[in-house]
Amino acid sequence: MPVVKFFARLDLDPIGLFMDGHYIAGSFFCEDLHLLHIYVDADACPVKEEVYRVARRCGLEVTLVANSRMRIPNEQRIRLAVVADGFDAADDWIVAHVQPFDIVVTADVVLASRCVKAGARVLGPGGKPFTEDNVGQAVAMRDLLADLRATGEVTGGPPPLTKRDRSRFLQKLDEVIQAIRRAQPPLPE
Repeated sequence: MPVVKFFARLDLDPIGLFMDGHYIAGSFFCEDLHLLHIYVDADACPVKEEVYRVARRCGLEVTLVANSRMRIPNEQRIRLAVVADGFDAADDWIVAHVQPFDIVVTADVVLASRCVKAGARVLGPGGKPFTEDNVGQAVAMRDLLADLRATGEVTGGPPPLTKRDRSRFLQKLDEVIQAIRRAQPPLPE
């Protein structure tokens, strides 16, 4: 398992502790598994600011997972998990931590497939939801395009996100959050 370092805001959460590279106390890990959490495959995610905005409004925890340090807002509910360099290290970390009723934001269709199998809701940066019904086709298309790129038939990647894409992402993220909240069993008092 890759080594993970959490960069918590200790000034906001002074009782947080680190053990074997894992943040184990304070507000980061919730004992109640029904609390909604957003995980972001952060290295190349173009909608981090949108995720922060929705998370603030809804009072949700966000964990950005990346292979290197990056700037994040100085807020208690937003964390950065830096994983060791390695093929799919960030993906493996997300899959190991994601639970049903969580949301994952990623453009990586293989990671999306793994998270859907774990019961999470998954959104692409353009707002496209990955579901059990469409993720298999998305993986097959990814593999086909990889083969075509390898032979030189297709070059380049996806187009940059537009304002319309960002707006669709915000709308879909709101819809997913509301759907999860409606589907969750009530929390014990």
